Formats: sequence, structure tokens, C-alpha cells
Amino acid sequence: MTEIEVGSLGDFADGDCRVLAVGDVEVGIFRRGETLIAYENECPHYGGPVCQGKMIPQTEEAIMPDKTSLGIRFSKTMNIICPWHGYEFSIETGRHPGDPNVRLKPVDVTVRDSRVFIRVPG
Repeated sequence: MTEIEVGSLGDFADGDCRVLAVGDVEVGIFRRGETLIAYENECPHYGGPVCQGKMIPQTEEAIMPDKTSLGIRFSKTMNIICPWHGYEFSIETGRHPGDPNVRLKPVDVTVRDSRVFIRVPG
């Protein structure tokens, strides 16, 4: 694995994603508060540019014990939606909400002295 500096922490706006080409790999880096999360920009469904999709709160339906619905609401979990076929993934975990075995490929990202580094094959 090769560690590469990709910018300063200030280059990554809270709530945003930046997609960077690093060698043969595109990496999407998401900033959630003071946390950075990175994934390869390739959807496991058909290889679409998943990190370039829209970010929205996950929708969920509140169900009562008697199985009646309290309605649809947005959760605190933010999802990224692949622009090719609409597959959704939790930004925090990289997992598809309906099938936890389908997930984005994580990329190691660290911050040292306000500088951002990722580790990619190479």
C-alpha cells in the first residue's frame, strides 16, 4: 500500500464529497464533521461512479408492534446514491441498507497535522 497526501483538512467541506484520481483508482472522500471516510468510486452493482451520486438521509418507515405504519421519515444516517442505477449505501459504513453483504470498497484515510492522507494499492 502507498500513502499519498491529498490535501489539507480545510480542503474538504463538512457534508461534502471530493472525488480524486489517484493513479488507476478514483477515491471519494466524505467529510462528516471532523471525520473523513473514503471509498473507491466504483459501485459494486455495475461499476458506476457511486461517490459522484446524491447524498440524502436514509428513509425509513416507523412500524408499530401491531405492524401498522407511523409513516415514512428521514433517519440520521446519510446515504450516497449511485447515479447509474440508484443503489444506496450508508456513507458511515459503506453498506447497502437492504443487503449488508453489498458494500463499497473502503480506502484508509488519516489526518495528521491537518493534512489528509489515503492509502491505495501500489
